[in-house]
Amino acid sequence: MNAPAAALEPTPTIDSENPAVVAFAERHRGDGSERERAVNLYYAVRDEVRYDPYSIVLSEEGLSAGRVTATGRGWCVSKAVMLAACCRASGIPARLGFADVRNHLSTERMREIMKTNEFRWHGYTSIWLEGKWVKATPAFNLSLCEKFRIKPLEFDGSEDSIYHPYDLDGREHMEYLRYRGEFMDVPLAEITAEFDRIYANMMRYIADGDFDREVARETATPTP
Repeated sequence: MNAPAAALEPTPTIDSENPAVVAFAERHRGDGSERERAVNLYYAVRDEVRYDPYSIVLSEEGLSAGRVTATGRGWCVSKAVMLAACCRASGIPARLGFADVRNHLSTERMREIMKTNEFRWHGYTSIWLEGKWVKATPAFNLSLCEKFRIKPLEFDGSEDSIYHPYDLDGREHMEYLRYRGEFMDVPLAEITAEFDRIYANMMRYIADGDFDREVARETATPTP
């Protein structure tokens, strides 16, 4: 069985022909096997692009890999898009997967404006490697994991890389509630409709958010 041809094609969101995306992929993928190149791209997207839940822009351009490359920031969906675009730009079939999760990594302000710790349409990348689809979740960059004391997600190209249920101190971290399926492109209309219904309060306030500042404040070591 081979991956569908659509898993290699660019889209307005997974803009794998964008020169900046192509350059990013070329800079990071290396010259190894397909699996080794996918692993290199995973770590580049995970750590070179900062996780920022206030970077949500629900449009083709707003979610595009080109925008992520330009800003150096993304949330789970746009970072998954970025990894898929880098894989497609490197001749590696990739698509997008979605799940609903209960996320315990958030700031006080995020919890206040979301009114819930349930994140609908959490995004990950599904990559076709060695005859099977493998899940890769590049959302949380290493420095963020270190600050919140959660185990960073590793990816070897052979096994699924999905969130750990507990952090390094044994506290609840991430719970998968349901899987939405995997798609060749972002199901933008479905995501937008659900966000408008569930996260209307959050979407009104994200433009004023500064996630880096909130993380720094909440993870600072208290002065003796």
